[in-house]
Amino acid sequence: MKKVLATLMTTALTASLLMGCGSNAATSGNNGEATEETAVSTESAESTESASAETGSASGDVTIWYYWETEGHQAALNKIIDDYNASQEGVKVEAKYVPFADFKKQLSIGASADELPDLVILDNPDHASYAAMGIFADITGKFDVSNYYDGPVNSCTLDGKLYGVPFGSNCLCLFYNEDMLKEAGCEVPTTWDELQDVAAKCTTDTRPGLAFCSLQNEEGTFNFLPWVWSTGSTSYEINSDGGIKALNFVKGLVDSGAMTKEAINWTQGDTMNQFISGNLAMMINGTWQVPTMREEVPDLNWNVAMIPQDTQQASGLGGENYAVIAGGNEDGAIDFLKYATSDETCLYMMNTMGYISADKTLAAGQFDGDPVYQIFVDEMEYAQARGPLPEWPDVSDAISLAFNEVMTGGSTPEDAAAKAQATIDSIVGQ
Repeated sequence: MKKVLATLMTTALTASLLMGCGSNAATSGNNGEATEETAVSTESAESTESASAETGSASGDVTIWYYWETEGHQAALNKIIDDYNASQEGVKVEAKYVPFADFKKQLSIGASADELPDLVILDNPDHASYAAMGIFADITGKFDVSNYYDGPVNSCTLDGKLYGVPFGSNCLCLFYNEDMLKEAGCEVPTTWDELQDVAAKCTTDTRPGLAFCSLQNEEGTFNFLPWVWSTGSTSYEINSDGGIKALNFVKGLVDSGAMTKEAINWTQGDTMNQFISGNLAMMINGTWQVPTMREEVPDLNWNVAMIPQDTQQASGLGGENYAVIAGGNEDGAIDFLKYATSDETCLYMMNTMGYISADKTLAAGQFDGDPVYQIFVDEMEYAQARGPLPEWPDVSDAISLAFNEVMTGGSTPEDAAAKAQATIDSIVGQ
């Protein structure tokens, strides 16, 4: 079966470049999320029991690909793998790290070369694209996702079929160094104007006031889109008053020196490292950084707040999904997933890695008594999804190219927005 994927992959890649808003494509709604109906029917308890019986005799090796660069994340995954391997004798799981920048390329190359893993943990906006290509196995009825948040479930659903299981959710907030803001005589910013002012006042000869990951890839798009959404524009409306305003906002921060242009080379992990090293007064970053920061810099005086807004509050819905590779060791992968998504194991991963559980029943009370995480939970109410859209990676590429060109001075916001919009329109057929 894996060998057949080489042909499927080539055909699907060609089709994805040519198709506009076809049968699998979604259309954008007013909130920047896709409006395609992706509800998955909840299977009966008998179906779940049947699936458990089928995977009870699973055997063989299972390889997992993931892209987490944080050592704590890697250690947490390795722990549950070791615990699972010790709990039974039929299946042996091992994990392989693939850098985020190379992950999608390696997945595509792996399909063509018949070198795919059996299970992947991937960024949720990419899920629909690979499901449409036939790479992921249909696991409808093998997991009960009725208690999960709709957004994460929709991200791994296509044409009413479940092609994965949400791993965990997160969002972005503003991190700030309390001592630096106090020294500059500043309050925590809540609006764009206030953010520009505070970032400028906190900027010195040796540090900028603000930074967020601005890589020319999905990681960068994730950090840029909240500025677009805050204006009221959607992900598909970059050449709009709001989209151009967002580009001009970022350009103003960079041109004034309040935000470093070096952010175009920084991952979210790099940005965190600059912040905890005292090289930034503020940063936009995610839930998952909190455990590392608390462990590595327990004496650093920092806090979080909602992202400063333009006309409305906005943040990005992040997180990962598990996906089983079609034609691999599907039974073994599913058996491991049942272990990994069990209550105790799932909560261990969420709490260790700083994620919000995609399972609402587990998320309830997950952060009682923790004001930092509670801010992220509050921000989740305003977190928007990227897609879900099979062609989302191409839309994302157009967006990240636009803000990179603006930040480096290679294009004006107006020209960059127009070029991005032309690409987006050719993809989604607007």
